[in-house]
Amino acid sequence: MTLEDITPDVPLAPRVRTLATVRTGGVSTNGYASLNLALHVGDAPEAVARNRRYLRNALALPWEPLWMSQVHGTRVIHAKEAPVNNDVPVADAAVTKVPGQVLAVLTADCLPVVVAARDGRAVGVAHAGWRGIAAGVLEAAVNAMGVPAGDLAAWIGPAISAACYEVDGTVRTAFADVPGAGWFFTPARDEGHWYCDLPALAEARLRDLGVGSVEQSGLCTYSEPDRFYSYRRDGETGRFATLAWIVP
Repeated sequence: MTLEDITPDVPLAPRVRTLATVRTGGVSTNGYASLNLALHVGDAPEAVARNRRYLRNALALPWEPLWMSQVHGTRVIHAKEAPVNNDVPVADAAVTKVPGQVLAVLTADCLPVVVAARDGRAVGVAHAGWRGIAAGVLEAAVNAMGVPAGDLAAWIGPAISAACYEVDGTVRTAFADVPGAGWFFTPARDEGHWYCDLPALAEARLRDLGVGSVEQSGLCTYSEPDRFYSYRRDGETGRFATLAWIVP
């Protein structure tokens, strides 16, 4: 079976490859069917191992992806600091200037964000849910790149859309001090609830940082159950991966 993947309409940079997987093509079953790539969600470890091996082989990846234990924080790991054993670093973003080092984020509604230097000398990824965005994970990732923001391009991969993402006052309050953030919250039917356009909010934050180009995939994880996992829709579910690396 050919691996289906999703890529930016325009490559972020020469030699930088960026893609998001979909949920089909693997061996996991039940709510994890079928290409679940996360070990922390309750799926059988041997199934995840087979799925990851299939991913590596199908894409002819130069190295095993740098998997992270994501905690909705702002820590950024540099590839050169990655553990040399089987320890999984606790972080929500990663950057590298090392050709062949594959970076990965796992999501099922949160935003997978890829940032690359336009000349291809650096690439980074970030796991950006509302908590991470409010805490500053995008700022942390951009600052860790070591490249002027104007020389960066970003891609926001498949994530939950505003039409499917109803939130309460906790989320809106988290952005109360962010200028212009109110534009991305639309009142819902229930009092005290809003629809949050998280991809647009992330794009605005990236542009405010000076990132030269930002593209959204425009794909909603919640509304495409045949292609994407969605934690909000299904609860117990898998995770798809967004990968980025500098081609050696």
